[in-house]
Amino acid sequence: MQSQDVAPRPAPTDPVVDVEQAEAALVEHYPRLVRLAYLVLPPRLGRNRRVLTAHALVQRALPRGRTSAPVIPAQSSGRDGDPGYAFVRLRVLRTALEAGLPLTFRAWPKRAQLPVPLPQVWGLRLFPRSGGADELALDQRLSALSAPARAAYVLRGLEKLPDGDVREVLTGAGVEDVDAALCEADGVPARYALLDSPEFDPCSLQARPTDLMRRRQHAKAALAAAAAVAVCGALLGLPGDGWAPDGAAAPPYARNPAAQAALDPAHLTRVAPAAWRTSARTDFSVWPARGTLTDDKALLRRALAVWARPGETVQVSATPGTPSGGPAGPPHLLYAGEVDAARVVILYDGLRIVRYAEPKDGTAGAALDLARVDGATRAEAGAVVLQRTDGNVRYLTAPWVTGAAERDLLKPGSGAMDLTLADGVTSPLASPAARSGACTSWNALQLTDGSGTRMTTDLGELVPVRLTTGHPDSPHDATGAEELRAWAPYACSLSAARGNGVRSVNAWQFTEQPLPDASGSAAWVCTRADTWRGDGARVLAQFRTPGGRYGAVAAKAGDSPACGARDPHVLAGVLWKSPEGSWYLLAAGDRETVSVRTTGGIEASAQGNLLVAKTEQGARAELAGSLEDGRTVGGLR
Repeated sequence: MQSQDVAPRPAPTDPVVDVEQAEAALVEHYPRLVRLAYLVLPPRLGRNRRVLTAHALVQRALPRGRTSAPVIPAQSSGRDGDPGYAFVRLRVLRTALEAGLPLTFRAWPKRAQLPVPLPQVWGLRLFPRSGGADELALDQRLSALSAPARAAYVLRGLEKLPDGDVREVLTGAGVEDVDAALCEADGVPARYALLDSPEFDPCSLQARPTDLMRRRQHAKAALAAAAAVAVCGALLGLPGDGWAPDGAAAPPYARNPAAQAALDPAHLTRVAPAAWRTSARTDFSVWPARGTLTDDKALLRRALAVWARPGETVQVSATPGTPSGGPAGPPHLLYAGEVDAARVVILYDGLRIVRYAEPKDGTAGAALDLARVDGATRAEAGAVVLQRTDGNVRYLTAPWVTGAAERDLLKPGSGAMDLTLADGVTSPLASPAARSGACTSWNALQLTDGSGTRMTTDLGELVPVRLTTGHPDSPHDATGAEELRAWAPYACSLSAARGNGVRSVNAWQFTEQPLPDASGSAAWVCTRADTWRGDGARVLAQFRTPGGRYGAVAAKAGDSPACGARDPHVLAGVLWKSPEGSWYLLAAGDRETVSVRTTGGIEASAQGNLLVAKTEQGARAELAGSLEDGRTVGGLR
């Protein structure tokens, strides 16, 4: 249920804003309002969706009639004391904060939480121009803040409001704990001038095409589906047992034996507890059915029925690329039991893991989660999320797992804390996927079995993500002391891959670069998040100076083969300011890069895989490199 814009009756002394006044303020200050929305929106949306959502929120900010405006000044020429601008700004800020709220099954979603219908740009990805190292570092720091803290930082820097006015604006926007938001925003350096850079300007955009092959395939599939619907509609309109007035209540295909068997709990597939020991496969298909409610046919029937036909009150989520339809045949039962305050059923159909959960005291508020796991190996089929409660997560582990432990990736020398295993269920551990605010820790789940130890982490989906290190041709599990030290500076960057259906993330230090002015050597690391569906990989090139606790994102790309098994090459650059105050363009490629050159704002070249060129702050350049086999590699972007 969406809230209605019913304007309160203004008091005689309140400033009153009508539609024309609000529209004039919106049109005059449109670029600033869109920039404000873009900065406050959650980074997990991705740059393309944040751009479109920011424009949509500003365009929907007009009132429906005359309404009272907040008495909060705008601290810039042309806007000072304008109640129209203050009103529109407050509505934009409120909806941007609402867009970052998680969907829950306890309340109807707000309008800002729903997908943006307009504006839309078909066939193109739009995103602001990339900034320099300072802008990238600020973007990373802002992405670690909660939405209210980001709003506080942006109001201070972009709107130049004093803290007293920031408090009033945040309170008017619905922020409950304004003091906590201001305190959290204090943790980010006050580099407010960077907020006006092109990095955060959703009105000055670059355009790239979407996946052309996938668009062609989708167009063909849509035509085939339309033809099938037309044929089925003609058949169902014929006399007989169709959907004609005298026909059956459902089409004949819904009563076929396979569909009926898929919804019968008596036909669920169950395997013996020791089947995995002799099976040629070690994946989810050889997990036994565990839990205290595996014989509760009523619960299992509800889980199967909701999977096939989720009602309007069921909260349904699916990772990208995961089909949400019901099972084609009887699925495999992995778990049915009580976990904390819920009854949970976990099923597997060869393609997907499906989790059904309902409260112990009824079925209101049931949830259905689906995740694609086709092609899982022993390394990726080690655990499934059972339940998330109060920021903690419990896992159901594979039958071959003999030990589980919790480890903080940011503290590689602190050791692991053992977790209890009861019938494969772990004791709860804090989930980094539920954390908001500054990244001060990143918990990982360490699993041990007869073949070794593996490191995984929760990115908010049903299956934890496998963490590896090393060259893309031969990555290995990040469990040794050296691998853990390699991951520590880059663990917080995992937040950029949340909600993308990630299968594994590999961290690869592709080179080291001596810094100018005798400043030591910097490390260049590429982190690549591969997905279960194959496409949509997220690639980050990160730059870490000597003594730096965290790596700074120098370049990022989506749907790129860089740093992957198919194309294990990468080239990236960053603007760096030396301790002496000089600015340099630093560029680095992997070991097979034989030369690097720049064009555009900086003209320079170097033999080998490293380039250093003295420049000025804000300079821009295009990178290109040559590989040993004669191929050309472009700079990651």
